[in-house]
Amino acid sequence: MTKDTISFLKEQIIEGKDITIQDALKLIHIDFKDNGLLSHLLACANDIREKFMGYQAEMCTIINAKSGKCPEDCKFCAQSAYYCTNVKKYRLIDYEAIRAKALEVQALGVHRFSLVTSGRGPTDEDIEILTDFYKRLRKETHLKLCASLGIITYEQAVKLKESGVLMYHHNIECCKDYYATICSTHTYEDRIQAIKNAKKAGLDVCCGGIIGLGESKEHRVKMAFEIKALDVRSIPINVLTPIKGTPLEKNVILEPNEILKTMAVFRFINPNSMIRYAAGRSALRDKQIKGFKGGINAALVGDFLTTLGSNVEEDKTMMKKAGFSID
Repeated sequence: MTKDTISFLKEQIIEGKDITIQDALKLIHIDFKDNGLLSHLLACANDIREKFMGYQAEMCTIINAKSGKCPEDCKFCAQSAYYCTNVKKYRLIDYEAIRAKALEVQALGVHRFSLVTSGRGPTDEDIEILTDFYKRLRKETHLKLCASLGIITYEQAVKLKESGVLMYHHNIECCKDYYATICSTHTYEDRIQAIKNAKKAGLDVCCGGIIGLGESKEHRVKMAFEIKALDVRSIPINVLTPIKGTPLEKNVILEPNEILKTMAVFRFINPNSMIRYAAGRSALRDKQIKGFKGGINAALVGDFLTTLGSNVEEDKTMMKKAGFSID
């Protein structure tokens, strides 16, 4: 792979053509230690982002509204009941705690706010409580409301839509070929069906995955194309933070340049979706701004579910420095 070839692929995408999986595989195998080639890849990914997405960056934040005791065995997750971790365990928190967090992040200029719950999916009783929360948040804030509640039915998705939820978040986590390695208590197809249910109900969908699970570079490219096929608005890319007590606790955290390269390739494959920094981006250390100059145009800010996140004001400064508007 040469700079000229990367530039040619960029121009093809800007002209409205899709990259092939064969070309994406060549991009993902660029040596991340070749700073000249990597810098060119990031610059081209940034050009694609400018063409299709403009200069508006988006910030979202989450609250862990129900934590721990999850009956699923996802091997990366601190909240799984299968593993002994130090995660806090609690049932649905009350509305006042949610409202306080929502008003706090709204004052900081955050655009989206999501309730996240552990478990395979919500019960109908959970949905009744949560939709009441969302109706109240819709009246008391001007935040764009999102939900991340696991595997939902179409009927539950309709109720969320009616309550004021605009976007449903549900990751595929990894590509179909690798999924059985990561989880055995539900299938990849279960996740896809939940996404289809949300879309059928009229919700926008935020769907991404995790890199650093032990997957190959080919698996990452396959995941990017599988997400593309779902036609989603937002693609969060998480970087595994190995959690003690989980089966992946000894996984080596990916190198910063490998992370940046992967995110740039996601932009080549998905030119007109938000590519979003999510959990684990601290692995980039002082190179986080390079992502915003290499195809990224959105971020999950503040703390994450079971790990510490970022400082919102510092993130805003970084986005503006990279040339974005966040108003």
